[in-house]
Amino acid sequence: MTALRAGLVGLGAMGRNHARVLSALDGVELAGVVDPAGRPETALYGVPLVGSLDELLALGIDYAVVACPTALHEEVGLRLAEAGVAALIEKPLADSVAAAERLTTAFESRGLVAGVGHIERYNPALQSLRARLEAGELGEVFQVVTRRQGPFPHRIADVGVVKDLATHDIDLTAWVTGQEYVSISAHTVARSGRPHEDMVAAVGRLADDSMVSHLVNWLSPLKERTTVVTGERGCCVADTLTADLTFYANGEIGTEWEALRTFVGVSQGDMIRYAIPKPEPLLTEHERFRDAVRAGTGAAGGVSGAPAAGIVSLREGLRTVQVSVAVLESAKLGGTVSLQDGEVLGVG
Repeated sequence: MTALRAGLVGLGAMGRNHARVLSALDGVELAGVVDPAGRPETALYGVPLVGSLDELLALGIDYAVVACPTALHEEVGLRLAEAGVAALIEKPLADSVAAAERLTTAFESRGLVAGVGHIERYNPALQSLRARLEAGELGEVFQVVTRRQGPFPHRIADVGVVKDLATHDIDLTAWVTGQEYVSISAHTVARSGRPHEDMVAAVGRLADDSMVSHLVNWLSPLKERTTVVTGERGCCVADTLTADLTFYANGEIGTEWEALRTFVGVSQGDMIRYAIPKPEPLLTEHERFRDAVRAGTGAAGGVSGAPAAGIVSLREGLRTVQVSVAVLESAKLGGTVSLQDGEVLGVG
């Protein structure tokens, strides 16, 4: 089968990771690279470095990976859609809801394959967690808690911690539970002297009435990437740094210790650390997108599941941008933001 010709837009930290994977991806030839944020002297892996997006398109690419600064996603994405080229756009899809809507419309109206690079969806721990939730292993889900913190990533300059990091948690929460956000309340602070927020604490509610909590910052020496889902049968803890998934079951054996029996509630039962395969999430993401391009899977998809090929649709990426904007709106106005289908209804 003829190899697909891929182009890469952006050679920052994430762009270089994309270049590494694309250069060795079965069935794909990395045909060229352009860096609109500032042209480096040389490209990686012997791939031609061109001076403009038009030059990249002239190489006859089948699809492009967009890994340039978020502010450029709309301009680059619309040009790719106009040229009839499929696109995998790094998260967040765009820096505003309006821009994300324009990108979604541009690709959907042309029936082009397009996806968003929400890489956490391909983390083995979260893949296993979602499958177990779908199988009903936790029963009714009560709460999703995420913690994502660590040192400041110097690669980021154009957005704050909400759009850069919290979008991971917003997307994965909606995806693993299959539920939309219906409200969100948040508080942000800026401590680094930059124009954007450095920390956010958010509490929300999903359509099934389960509650969510997100704690995100990039000012901590402790690097943490944890998702805890609590349900009627226990809780699952996913550590996406190590791709480990652990299940803590509700206890079924009564205690004879009188002091402990006075505490009403569940007791600790068995703890199981699941043995799961651990492929690299970025490689899995690229394999799924490659397969989608070959199959011609469209850009549409629902929050309850990605399209058949397993890519994150632009419409799902749009909803994540809508919720992230609601987080910032809540923090700005000091109230709870109500949402419907991702759109802000009002602030209470």
